[in-house]
Amino acid sequence: MRAVLNHIVAVFLSLCVTVPALPAQDRMIVVDQSGKGDFTSIQEAINSLPDAAVKQRVIFIRNGVYREKLFIEKDFVSLVGEDKNRTLLTISQARDIWRCENRDDWGVATINLKGSDIVLENLSITNSFGFDLLAKPEGIHIDCKLDSLNPFKTVTASGHQMALRSFATTRLIVRNCILRAYGGDTVSPWNVEAGMFYFKDCLMEGGVDFYCPRGWAYAENCEFVAHGNVAAIWHDGSKIEDAKTVLNHCVFRGENGFKLGRYHRDAQFYLLNCSFADNMANAPIYLNPSNPQNLIQWGQRIYYYNNHRKAGDYPWFADNLGKAPGSPAPAQISALWTFAGKWDPVSVVTHIDPVVGTSKVATPKAAPSSGIDPVAENMLLYQRAVGGWPKAVNETKVDYARVLSDAEKKAVRNDSLHKDATIDNNATTKEIRYLANAYRQTKNTAYLAAAEKGVRYLLLAQNAAGGWSQYYPDSSLYRSQITFNDNAMINAMEVLEDVRDGSKGLAAIDRSFVPVCAKVIERGIRCILLTQLKVNGRLTAWCAQYNARTLQPEMARKFELASTSGAESVNIIRFLMRVKQPSQNIIDAIVAGVSWLDRVKITGYRYVDQPAPELPKKFDRVLVPDAASTVWARFYEIGTDKPLFAGRDSQKHYNVAEIEYERRTGYAWYGTWPEKLIKTEFPTWKAKTKGL
Repeated sequence: MRAVLNHIVAVFLSLCVTVPALPAQDRMIVVDQSGKGDFTSIQEAINSLPDAAVKQRVIFIRNGVYREKLFIEKDFVSLVGEDKNRTLLTISQARDIWRCENRDDWGVATINLKGSDIVLENLSITNSFGFDLLAKPEGIHIDCKLDSLNPFKTVTASGHQMALRSFATTRLIVRNCILRAYGGDTVSPWNVEAGMFYFKDCLMEGGVDFYCPRGWAYAENCEFVAHGNVAAIWHDGSKIEDAKTVLNHCVFRGENGFKLGRYHRDAQFYLLNCSFADNMANAPIYLNPSNPQNLIQWGQRIYYYNNHRKAGDYPWFADNLGKAPGSPAPAQISALWTFAGKWDPVSVVTHIDPVVGTSKVATPKAAPSSGIDPVAENMLLYQRAVGGWPKAVNETKVDYARVLSDAEKKAVRNDSLHKDATIDNNATTKEIRYLANAYRQTKNTAYLAAAEKGVRYLLLAQNAAGGWSQYYPDSSLYRSQITFNDNAMINAMEVLEDVRDGSKGLAAIDRSFVPVCAKVIERGIRCILLTQLKVNGRLTAWCAQYNARTLQPEMARKFELASTSGAESVNIIRFLMRVKQPSQNIIDAIVAGVSWLDRVKITGYRYVDQPAPELPKKFDRVLVPDAASTVWARFYEIGTDKPLFAGRDSQKHYNVAEIEYERRTGYAWYGTWPEKLIKTEFPTWKAKTKGL
């Protein structure tokens, strides 16, 4: 029976794998964390391969989070994941720290390569060190044993962190992969004399020089996401004049002012049919000023063809392909041309059928991970590349329950670079919570991955003062202000608090987020304490928005003047009351805030919609006497505590009836927001809290 089964498997593989038929000792190996494959560890599977080979050996990796640092010294090895969004390889490693204890880079990356004819496919490969350190902008201090000139170093989130580092590798294929780090040199395929590196349908993310091939490289249909403003791409072609890096049909985006590229040595860049984000700096690819021009043997070699930027093309990337050596026609520029006819990576195919592989693995039944939630699927579509979600597209509120046509889905996907991600009106925080719940219900790991990407967005969006603005990375108009308005900042902090505590449905979020969230929350609380308004030396409450640099109250929209808020202050206080061991500063802030809310209450009135047939909406919104009611104004003038109102002309008024009808009936100028806080929540907290 076993002989028959092995024969069936061999026949199936000969049909599904377009590499030479694999003998029994070279059959496809399956890695599965649940124990249903040949190995539970990827490195163990690699180690099991014979040292010598002349054809590709396939290791199929089932979905899971593999916290492994991989070393591949053997040739003809293919690592093929089940799904690039669900097959995750991750470590946390700073190159600066590694080199203080090790004399070379062997082991500095998530995947370390010395073998050749390597294929990486359908994988997410992350070095999380920089993301983990975002909450500590001052960095960490280390004792550098191997650096006698600089024995004490500071390592920051933007330092070098490699997801992939190759050494003597000559041929490398990376297809349909995500390679991520926050710092520099994320993707480092290095062999300046003979390296040929092929990337297709990949997303690469990092800091300075995060895509930095040495030798020959071809990237097609790839997306590059840049942190910082030094350079995204880099090339070293200093050993052989023909060496080049070609980027065809690629997309570039990043933080505001990111620069396209630079080089330190002789380099040769070809960029064809590429798309650049509007916030890319108007800065050509440049020679690093620290490298003298007279060391460049072959001059500046940077060639463009049919590249565009939606907001307008910069003059420096105008077509100049005719100046390239031999003036190749655009259609001739391919991977085979790039590698001077020596190698055609397109012909190397390792696609396999994941239900077959060894005599141990039978065709599985539908797995729980295939569960589908239609709302969650739409959330995946709308998630922006930066990690957050929009609240509206073209002034139309996003409706996740709506069934989208194929054309609409394509349009949404194509808009992923739009910088409209926000935490306003519960956007992003709502999606994170929903997707985490959808993952619990369906076990679809794509939902969990999207929720975790949303959490990373919240961590990234915290500004230097410890606050959150309404939008990130869009900083236009009032969108850069620290925003308590509509509970935006508090909603973000509550999500991070629940990730930290593994509570309220967020226990499935990767626990490596916990220490980062804890630090970010500490900074957020510090920001809250610093922004509490003080009048005549006495703490009061909070404004709805603040300047992110000066921490001074500011106007947001024309009718939202700088003022003390009777609404937003409530949830700020509630958040502070959840701190388990509050400092005296936190206690003082809570007591002062509640005291102020109690002082400014308006007794004997309620806020109602009163019939008014002569008006456009057939009603008016007014304050009327009611001995049994108490209300609070949305905004109070700082210093006088008078209720404050404004229309779209931003003129200050003390009577809501004095502003225009559209604003009078289109905004919540009065409410009962603090009532429960003052009557029940604060007394309960006070009774349990020491230090009062």
